[in-house]
Amino acid sequence: MGRRTPLYDLHVELGARMVDFGGWDMPVNYGSQIEEHHAVRRQAGVFDVSHMCVIDARGPRARPFLSKLVANDVAKLKSSGKALYSCMLNEAGGVIDDLIIYFIDESFFRIVVNAGTRDKDLAWMREVAAPFGVELTERTDLAMLAVQGPQARATVAGLLPAEHRDAALALAVFQGRQLGDWFVARTGYTGEDGFEVMLPEGEAVAVWRKLNAQGVKSAGLGARDTLRLEAAMNLYGNDMDEGQNPLESGLAWTVSFEDPARDFIGRKALESLKAGGLKKKLVALVLDDRGVLRGHQKVVTPSGEGEITSGTFSPSMEKSIALARVPRDTGATVQVDIRGKLLNARVVKAPFVRNGQVLVS
Repeated sequence: MGRRTPLYDLHVELGARMVDFGGWDMPVNYGSQIEEHHAVRRQAGVFDVSHMCVIDARGPRARPFLSKLVANDVAKLKSSGKALYSCMLNEAGGVIDDLIIYFIDESFFRIVVNAGTRDKDLAWMREVAAPFGVELTERTDLAMLAVQGPQARATVAGLLPAEHRDAALALAVFQGRQLGDWFVARTGYTGEDGFEVMLPEGEAVAVWRKLNAQGVKSAGLGARDTLRLEAAMNLYGNDMDEGQNPLESGLAWTVSFEDPARDFIGRKALESLKAGGLKKKLVALVLDDRGVLRGHQKVVTPSGEGEITSGTFSPSMEKSIALARVPRDTGATVQVDIRGKLLNARVVKAPFVRNGQVLVS
């Protein structure tokens, strides 16, 4: 038996198919994964993301600690509630995890890391934090719901006390705020607008039921994966890991070299890789022939072989799509080895779908 979120019994009651995910018993779907996917693109869906690890970092040197810990620059966090996406690297430049940091005040930052890496992440973070005197607290008392889709924000705001509704709706993208007992953030993993809400675990079931009553569809890990892949968002363990660096994983935008004095962990390794010439890149693919793209399939190019890191059938596009790590000078077309047959695929500009709109033909 894996770990369970405060919503486990409700998932079972709602008929969810439960699977192991990073050591947690989680719902993969509640019936039709396709319907859950379309509900998020067209109306709203709610996901249980309480397996994610919420960590509060406190201390007068919290900012210098995070400046050392992550590849993006927390100096960008200037207003309370502002969020930053980054990777946490090892000394070789490999990705230990990707995470979001929220700036609350100069002595308080909130960090959200992935479920399957939480124990490893916490151990690493505590080791790095020790010289800075920063206290890290795992918020096991909180549940976390992701409500995503064009109707998501208005629906969540409607569940808040009247004095907090306008503040919730005024949140900018990648901004969070404590509103009563809830920390509401305008973030997500679907390519749609919406909120991620951290709330006392005892409130989670009642809130989920209220969302369902307002027409928000329960959605599982299956739809979450097709949605995030349509949005070309990386999945840790698939598209990057400790053996891959962010510069060759489509995440160069999350690495800040601007401050020469900021000696973040992994910086020297990344600078050496850049100086030597990067060998690979992460690209988005659309399959033109009939088939389904899946992780670990071989990608054949004139410059050498690559590999699909994430692949699926896109419900929004009704085509097979993927992210793939390929040789740096790969051109506009490739072939993918599917069961011994070389099928034709195109390299396209990511994302495939965003805010309900298909962006790739």
